[in-house]
Amino acid sequence: MKSGALWKISVAIAPEAEEAVVELLSGLFGTAPSIYADVETRETVASVYLPKLSVWTPARRARLAAGLKNIRACGLELGPGKISARKIRREDWAESWKRHFHPLEISPVLLIKPSWSRRHPRRGQAVVVLDPGLSFGTGQHPTTAFCLEQLAARRVAGAKQSLLDIGCGSGILSIAAAKLGYAPVRAFDFDPEAVRVARENMALNGVRVRAARQDLTRLPARSAERYDVVCANLIFDLLLAERRRILHRLKPEGTLVLAGILNGQFPKVRAAFEGAGMKLVAERALGEWRSGAFGFVAERRVAALREPRAS
Repeated sequence: MKSGALWKISVAIAPEAEEAVVELLSGLFGTAPSIYADVETRETVASVYLPKLSVWTPARRARLAAGLKNIRACGLELGPGKISARKIRREDWAESWKRHFHPLEISPVLLIKPSWSRRHPRRGQAVVVLDPGLSFGTGQHPTTAFCLEQLAARRVAGAKQSLLDIGCGSGILSIAAAKLGYAPVRAFDFDPEAVRVARENMALNGVRVRAARQDLTRLPARSAERYDVVCANLIFDLLLAERRRILHRLKPEGTLVLAGILNGQFPKVRAAFEGAGMKLVAERALGEWRSGAFGFVAERRVAALREPRAS
């Protein structure tokens, strides 16, 4: 762990707004918010930790304020919505994570745990070692957990299955897939810092995954390389705008796992992908979030994949 200070950006909120504010902070800063809830006062504080104050730009502050205003306008009880920034020791941040980041058993075949945990896996259980960093993706968020569960559930022992991880963040999905036996596994993210962290985590876990910095919107509309499973844990607007690019990277018999979607947004996402020849095969709602897995409808998949990309 590097020495030095971090900047803690916090928002005081009501418990009802926790999930929405976590998504807002993750999208703005590309870093995992932590949540502190006081049982007696019912005050909840969501915080992100930045390596330098220059990241806390006036533009980001304005976007955060606008996002909070939008959450309130949607009818959620936001609470105070007070924004604060203060300098803290990096060691204090690390110890805070150690208090609340515990091993997470995704299924009998997959365990996520931090390096300081002494938890032993079950017989035959794959283990992903991942410490919280200044990049998001520890598996604790319900959208990430759904993706991990789908990877575990759809793995067929002994079969050759490939994975594409779009918006890989810390690389947790790619690492888990490689540990479960998926190959090849490919990952990319628009954020160079996320790619750097993902590569470090992949090296820590000893997996062979090709991670690259790429912009989904600039990839070729069609791809010669297709995958058995495609995970896209992306923001709502990007899922809709780039659905054709995403689908042209999925095999006809493959599974598309979509996450990072608020409950109110999910019907539009479902309609868009069902309109492109898919059907919902699994879904889960938890708090403000809903995630889904899709497969092509047999009689429509060829036509859907041949359809010209919408402008």
